[in-house]
Amino acid sequence: MSGRVLVVDDNKVIRQLIRVNLELEGFEVVTAADGAECLDVVHQVRPDVVTLDVVMPRLDGLRTAARLRADPRTRGLPLVVVSACTQYEVEAGLDVGVDAFLAKPFEPAELLGIVRQLVDRGGRGPLDRTPDSSTVPGCS
Repeated sequence: MSGRVLVVDDNKVIRQLIRVNLELEGFEVVTAADGAECLDVVHQVRPDVVTLDVVMPRLDGLRTAARLRADPRTRGLPLVVVSACTQYEVEAGLDVGVDAFLAKPFEPAELLGIVRQLVDRGGRGPLDRTPDSSTVPGCS
């Protein structure tokens, strides 16, 4: 097993797309439909990486990331925002400590590369290539 990924997105099709791509590469994947569900299962699942959509019902991805960073048990957990990647999302994500960003629509190879790099690093701070809004694909 290459690692465990918790995929958090309110869109069932996106969750499945991410799940299939990661499972084909040997990752174990658990999914959650929103940030509240993520916070309910993260301690049981004990993922190596969490992917977060930003716009979700109940608890959005940025507030979820902030809560994960505030909890000593998940403070070092690598977080990837997978979203439209607006300037606001990138700036707010950097403020709460998101490790990487992936703009929708994304290439599966990009997703796999980011997740693999974060799993291999074991949650030791942001990727060297953590972008600002001017370098994130799809950002204005």
